[in-house]
Order: sequence, then C-alpha cells, then structure tokens
Amino acid sequence: MSEAQWIDRYLTGLLSERGLSANTVEGYRRDLAKLQAFLRMQGRETPVALSRADVPRLLEFLRSQGLAPPSVARCLAACRGFYRFLLREGPLRQDPFLDVTVPKGSRRLPKALSVAEVRCLLDAPGRGTDLKSVPRGRHPEALRDDAMLEVLYATGLRVSELVKLDLVAVNLSAGFLRATGKGAKQRVVPLGAVAIRKLRRYLAAGRPHLLKSRTSNRLFVTRSGRGLTRQGFWKNLRRYARDARIQRPISPHMLRHSFATHLLERGADLRVVQSLLGHANITTTQIYTHVERKRLKLLHKRYHPRG
Repeated sequence: MSEAQWIDRYLTGLLSERGLSANTVEGYRRDLAKLQAFLRMQGRETPVALSRADVPRLLEFLRSQGLAPPSVARCLAACRGFYRFLLREGPLRQDPFLDVTVPKGSRRLPKALSVAEVRCLLDAPGRGTDLKSVPRGRHPEALRDDAMLEVLYATGLRVSELVKLDLVAVNLSAGFLRATGKGAKQRVVPLGAVAIRKLRRYLAAGRPHLLKSRTSNRLFVTRSGRGLTRQGFWKNLRRYARDARIQRPISPHMLRHSFATHLLERGADLRVVQSLLGHANITTTQIYTHVERKRLKLLHKRYHPRG
C-alpha cells in the first residue's frame, strides 16, 4: 500500500470511527501533506522509513515553513496519531514518535467583541428591531440573518453547528436547541427570549418566502431552498460588521468567544460555560481563565475590607 493510500485509510477512519468533522479531517490531511514533503526532501520513500532521529529534523522543517508554534504543535500531533495508526494497522514495527513530547504552542487569548459592539452588530440586519429600513426584496434574508446572528451570540454555537441546524433541533416552546458538535456529540443549549422572538419572526415571515413551494429540513435556508453555507454566513457577517462600523476584522468565532467572555464576566461558572460551548475537556475552556481572574480581582477589590 502506498503512502497516500495509508493516509487516506487513516483519514477515513477518523471520519467514520471517531466521528470527526470533514473540516477537521481536511486539516489533518494538510498537516500530513507537510510530512510527505519532508519525507521526499529526506529521500524517504515511505512513512515507515522515518526514524526517531528524523523527528527533530521534521520539527526544524516545519519551523522553516514559517508555521506559528501552535501550527507546528498541531502538525506534529497529527503525525504522531498517524504513526500510532501505522503501528496498529500497518507495516510499522517501531513508533518514531514514542516518548516524543509534542511542544505546546502558546495559545493566544480569544478575541471578543465588547457588549456595545455586539449590540450594534445584532441590530445591523434590520437597523433596529422593526426592519422597516430593509429593502422589500431583502426582507426574508434580513429576517434570517437577524435570527442567525442572535442565535449565534445567544448560544455560543460554532458556525458549522449553526448552519447545520435542522428544524427539529429547535424547541421554541421550551426555549432551547439541540446542537450537534465535534464527534457528532449533542448538547442542549438555552436560547434566550430575544433569540426566540427573532426565530419566531423568521419562521413566520422569512423562511416561507425563501422556500416558496419547496421543503427543507434545514432551519436557515437560501432562496434556492438549500441551507445557508458557512461561507455564505461569513460573507453576510462581514457586511453587517461594516454596517455596524466595527473597525476590526470579525469572524463567526468571535461571537462564540464573546458569548463565553460575557458570561464569565457576569459570574458564570467555568464548568457551565464548558458545557454550553461543547468542550469535551475543561482544559479547552480554561483559555478563558484570564476573564475569571479579572472578575475575581474586581470582586476582591469591591468586597474585601482592605481591597
């Protein structure tokens, strides 16, 4: 079996057995392509030819490509997983990554919008709550986008989770939705009164006009009757950020970070935020501990006799 075939088999297993998303697996493929480039440069014909002595040279090769420390760490982690697979399923007899510590890249603090910026952004699709200023032809899309932005901030969903929401995943009467995250894991997230109101309005006056006589399981649809894509939502988000006069680059993930940051600033427990975000491990959520520390200092200053 060729190098490419082993990689394809490994990635197929990640999709089918571990339930990783297509986007995550594509990231693994890009990382393993760097391994392939290194092997060719070293004159190695197969992944099996990689020796333990090659691993430090692989690290230097990745750094020479201009990769940031977190990217280098992620690539080495992907390689280590691949070689464990080869040891278990393939011709490999000794793991060159055995006992090799993958350097942890320094994690940048997530960028969050201020509450005022979020308010302006959420008002952008309709320039306010009545949508009277929206051109008549854009009204259904404005109702959809108004609901999508509100739901994203109200729930902290990943954008991939947002655009894949089905109608049956949303329970407006009970006030929650069921999100399907990484590894096909599901979690229940509260919606909030404003998000419920905007969803009701979209479902009543926006979605039927977009679908016309067509049907779709997806909650958020386009005029073609298909679900709105991640790329389509990102494009709309950038336009609304300009309309809201937000002067810095913005991404859907910034609203997810803003959701977590604003909850913690107002006293939410880190474990609760972990559950809402769908993080499998609390260490992932601990990137927000700077918010916790800041809040604790303020509480100490306010309530301690000598604060």
